[in-house]
Amino acid sequence: MRREYFSTSLRFPVVKWIILLNILVFFFWRIAGRDGFIFMENNFLVSWQSCVEGRVWTILTSVFSHNMFLHIFVNMYVFFGFGMVMENLLGPFKFLKFYLLAGITSSLSHSVVSAWIMGEPELPALGASGAISGVVMCYCLLFPKRKILLLGIIPIPAIMGIFLVVGLDLWGLFAQARGGGLPIGHGAHLGGALYGALYYFFFLKKVRI
Repeated sequence: MRREYFSTSLRFPVVKWIILLNILVFFFWRIAGRDGFIFMENNFLVSWQSCVEGRVWTILTSVFSHNMFLHIFVNMYVFFGFGMVMENLLGPFKFLKFYLLAGITSSLSHSVVSAWIMGEPELPALGASGAISGVVMCYCLLFPKRKILLLGIIPIPAIMGIFLVVGLDLWGLFAQARGGGLPIGHGAHLGGALYGALYYFFFLKKVRI
């Protein structure tokens, strides 16, 4: 791999701008009154129904949207750790394009899964988890033997970690399709992870790390 891919000269990486934007949207959720909350629901939640109704921008805006502290904290913590490595690898512009497309793919995946597998086209979703799944998938395929911390505690090889995460999302989606499961966007996670895998196999597989 060419040396410049590992440049650490980024004064303010795209990763940090993305985190700041997520924090800003989270802040808007927290201060929104009744009318503001309706605005946020209409413009920062994605579903099959919202797309059919013409609010297609929610495919992207929902990727930067969190309304619970634990949700944004965990997502941004994971994103910072993996995202900084991937941005140094790809460069800021390629990384931003990769991240946005992973997020769009995850939103579309949620919309299709909720409408055609779960039978709930109105089911909304928000959060960066799907886009982050793409980042994590790409990282784990590039560095399969590196240790990552499962649940932030248990060190395991990266490739094992991503297989476990994808397996849990498949299991969770299967449970949701049967009317059970947890209120987690497994479809979005799987869509983002699929994008990350495709990006690796089509653009990065031949790169030597």
